[in-house]
Amino acid sequence: MATKAQHARAYAPIPRLLRLARQQAGLTQRELGDKPRKPQSWVYNCETGNRRVDVTEFCFWLEACGRAPADGLRAYLRQRGQPAQAGQTGDVR
Repeated sequence: MATKAQHARAYAPIPRLLRLARQQAGLTQRELGDKPRKPQSWVYNCETGNRRVDVTEFCFWLEACGRAPADGLRAYLRQRGQPAQAGQTGDVR
């Protein structure tokens, strides 16, 4: 039986990273959703893995949270067990 792409094991860190970035920025789901003119339910579905986020949305999300998309990608690679640059922390900064 086929699995939806957002339920793939490799995608699992993404919703957690998105939620963490938003929380670290001090934004509510509604406040973040207002930036791209999306409803709060869109943010919720992205953060819970009910909706897959594409690369442009990933970049926009992190920028809206005051983060560099490259930092988010490094955090994702660390969570997947890939080598990260020395001195990187567990957050999305």
